[in-house]
Amino acid sequence: MNALKTVIDFILPPRCIVTGDIVDNQGMLSPKAWAELTFISDPQCQKCGVPFEFDVGNSQSTCVKCMDKPPSYHQARSALVYDDASRDLVLAFKHGDKTHYIMGFLPWLKRAGQDLITASDIVMPVPLHQVRLIQRRYNQAGIMAKYLATDCDKTLMLDGLERVRSTPPQGFKNATERQKNVRRAFAVRLKHRMAIKGKTILLIDDVLTTGATIEECTQTLMAAGAKAVNVLTLTRTIRK
Repeated sequence: MNALKTVIDFILPPRCIVTGDIVDNQGMLSPKAWAELTFISDPQCQKCGVPFEFDVGNSQSTCVKCMDKPPSYHQARSALVYDDASRDLVLAFKHGDKTHYIMGFLPWLKRAGQDLITASDIVMPVPLHQVRLIQRRYNQAGIMAKYLATDCDKTLMLDGLERVRSTPPQGFKNATERQKNVRRAFAVRLKHRMAIKGKTILLIDDVLTTGATIEECTQTLMAAGAKAVNVLTLTRTIRK
């Protein structure tokens, strides 16, 4: 196997998914890419995972938004800040058929969500509506969930949630509009209702923005009997 890998790497050397530079192993980043991407680490809100600008001196601190209106999910974590550098990666993965990027994303997701992965029983993606899935041909959250569950030996439930109502893209909507847009847009598939009862779900998506979609999915899962919902996304927006 090592000999085969050596031959393949000689013919098709592994490249950084950000810069295209040759790297030692598949999924590695070049030094330039490390400088461009903003990875999220402590200190961060222990509820939603938003990074703090300075150390608040308490590992259990929560942000003002979560104190004011705690989200329904137990905890959320993200690997990267959604900015100019990570946006190109997300859009290429999401719309540009660059599904092989998952090999680079996987270690980032595992590092960011280590505790959540350990605490969760079932890995489940945020679903696309059937019409959009046909148009796009794949669900980027589904790919992330599949690779993560396989690598971490967790139960995968690709179709646990379904999007029962086709909604317009969230892109240019404000927080209130996003909430209204996804209201009652999700349902737990009947065949999985018994399987999720009393279980902790790890919900996977590519970007966490206002949290409207995640919140609606969480409430749907909790209403169906889930014990708790954790959230792991590749990126998240940061509002200054």
